Amino acid sequence: MAVKRVGVIGGGQLASMMAGAADKLGLALVIQTPHPDDPAVAIASDAIFAAVDDAAATAQLANSCEVITFENEFINWEALTLLEERGICFRPSLKVLAPLLDKYQQRCYLQAIGLPVPPFTALKVEQKVEFAFPLVLKARRHGYDGQGTFVINTPAELESVRARFESVPVMIEAYVPFERELAVIAARSVTGEIAIYPVVETYQQEQVCHWVIAPAAITSEIQLECDRIACHLLTELQAVGIFGIELFLTADSKLLVNEIAPRTHNSGHYTLDACEISQFEMHLRAVAGLPLGLTALKTPGAVMVNLLGYEHSQQDYAQKRAEIASIPQTYVHWYGKTQVRPGRKLGHVTVLLEGKDSHSVYESLLQIARQIEAIWYH
Repeated sequence: MAVKRVGVIGGGQLASMMAGAADKLGLALVIQTPHPDDPAVAIASDAIFAAVDDAAATAQLANSCEVITFENEFINWEALTLLEERGICFRPSLKVLAPLLDKYQQRCYLQAIGLPVPPFTALKVEQKVEFAFPLVLKARRHGYDGQGTFVINTPAELESVRARFESVPVMIEAYVPFERELAVIAARSVTGEIAIYPVVETYQQEQVCHWVIAPAAITSEIQLECDRIACHLLTELQAVGIFGIELFLTADSKLLVNEIAPRTHNSGHYTLDACEISQFEMHLRAVAGLPLGLTALKTPGAVMVNLLGYEHSQQDYAQKRAEIASIPQTYVHWYGKTQVRPGRKLGHVTVLLEGKDSHSVYESLLQIARQIEAIWYH
């Protein structure tokens, strides 16, 4: 049966960025989201206003579409599993999501299928910590954009954070003194076809992504190993849809898998402007049962810079956006959020390079990222 209507659980900017792809593919999007002013409501064919973990609303959503996918992981997995057993089609399936939603269980799964990960353990009440400082403490569920992730430098810091998360399941892991942080976006179709985008370098501050450079300045061997990891993961999961895979590259050229996001991902936003098929179109192609297509860059390089809130306000920063947009080959994506707070993603900017010598691509893109941040953050 041909898919014509796709349900999306979540109505934030990730869902809203599916709009162009849905139009191109002749698909209608039906959104389940809490608020009428959420970004994706404006582009949806229809919307159900309910929390993303409201399974009764999801059952109603299923009456309006042939397949349901996810913008985020804040779901009621147990309740949705009951709906799946009744014949509602989720892509990726609840079985695929099962080992990924809890960060500790995700690490256990990655280790079990033979993928390299940093040393880790679940942290229980009063448990003695065996890792040397610094170490990383993470909430096992619902952490994103740096929320719920802490780099801990001293025993006193650890006890302070543990007290704050006393009733929240957490895990700890060894701090990895990485050379670079990398990410790769990969998709798998209902027929098992896999498409992998170029590996990118990401730059984080306080566990929040500030910019992404595509392609990453890495060897062909590292690129191939990232591709192998992505292909192995999606095949083992028997996944359908797009996945963001975050990795650490160590000083001795070893790769460690950090986290998996079973959805479109911030590290793939550059594909909207830098690739013939964006990650959003690729995801819709996968969940709708269509062939995936090509992932190559159509430019020598691209940089994506997140426009993050740095104050509490209700501004739209029109003047700053206009100044950024004046940079050649620049595409400004504004999410239309009305409330600004520090760290909130308000938009992103992609800049494409043309005609650059390959040896200068990385430095040119890095310079552009710094130029945009200088404008945005004064």
